[in-house]
Amino acid sequence: MLIDFFYTLRGAKLPVSVKEYLALLEALQAGVVGPASDGAYSLDDFYFLARTALVKDEKHYDKFDRAFGAYFKGVEMLADFSKDLPLEWLRKNLELELSPEEKAKIEKMGWDELMETLKKRFEEQKARHEGGNKWIGTGGTSPFGAYGFNPQGIRIGQDKSRNRSAVKVWDQRAYKDYDDSQELGTRNIKVALRRLRKFARQGSEEELDLDDTIRSTAANAGYLDIKMVPERHNNVKVLLLMDVGGTMDEHIARVEELFSAAKAEFKHLEFYYFHNCVYDFMWKNNRRRFAEKFPTWDVIRKYNKDYKLVFVGDATMSPYEILQPGGSVEYNNEEAGAEWLQRLTNAFPKFAWINPEPQGVWQYRQSISVIQQLMNNRMYPLTLKGLEECMRLLSK
Repeated sequence: MLIDFFYTLRGAKLPVSVKEYLALLEALQAGVVGPASDGAYSLDDFYFLARTALVKDEKHYDKFDRAFGAYFKGVEMLADFSKDLPLEWLRKNLELELSPEEKAKIEKMGWDELMETLKKRFEEQKARHEGGNKWIGTGGTSPFGAYGFNPQGIRIGQDKSRNRSAVKVWDQRAYKDYDDSQELGTRNIKVALRRLRKFARQGSEEELDLDDTIRSTAANAGYLDIKMVPERHNNVKVLLLMDVGGTMDEHIARVEELFSAAKAEFKHLEFYYFHNCVYDFMWKNNRRRFAEKFPTWDVIRKYNKDYKLVFVGDATMSPYEILQPGGSVEYNNEEAGAEWLQRLTNAFPKFAWINPEPQGVWQYRQSISVIQQLMNNRMYPLTLKGLEECMRLLSK
């Protein structure tokens, strides 16, 4: 089985050698990772062993995570269930394609029914299933699995979103930080951001004050009297909260341009990451996002009302992620995302949401409509015109 895994990594452009692959096999044979007390093997243990043996540079971690998730389909169960799934249940053999008429006939479960049914499937399922409408499997219309279709289900063992209809996602992978050194295409964005300016003179006197020098020289009977003033700086304070991962992968290049331009334009810029919707914590480094959490309450208390609050995200998710406690695709959040969004907008009266999704599709996304309402319709597209309008609003 692992020879195919090796070729998957090579196909993902990872510099994995045969020698490293043999070292992984030796570690497995030596029992470096083994079964737990219940006899089940931990995929987490194998993941860390494989990454240690096969990846020699941390810059390749994201590629490895993508390839690992694509091959094994189901890196980790994010809902709080204790039973492990056999990997064979999630291997992709076929991918279901249905007509719009066929999709319309499939009924969706409500949130509570979905969670309760998944618990039952864990208890009852004993074998792999493919193409069905009930069990955890692949290529069917069941709410649980991969490469099929259901209007509202739990995605298990799939490398990326296909239909954007999942309300929970099993797979957990590392996200990449946005590159703040990206320069290509940032010039026009910088011009748009400059509409949000509040200049102040602070610091040492390094800039010639020509008007005051002329006035003082004239008053001094023609003797030169040079006057200096501190250099002018943009004194605006910005708190930037950026959605990362999932559907935002399609917008990485444009968000990086925005991020790079913002860091160049705003001296007082603070930023944090979130996934889909803000909950009780955020993070600043995506590789350590579960180890280095920043409680949202601490962020609210740390920065005063002078900060302009700017969200950047496509607002494309299940409405449960915004409105339902436990609705996060990654963990069981105690309070709904809408509660945290309201707390943030109450704490920072100058706020707006920048959306990289084309404005023409906003009306077809229920979650975007919900976010727009929570933002008091202060949502703007990630275009030059949209940025100019957003900066104009925040500067009032």
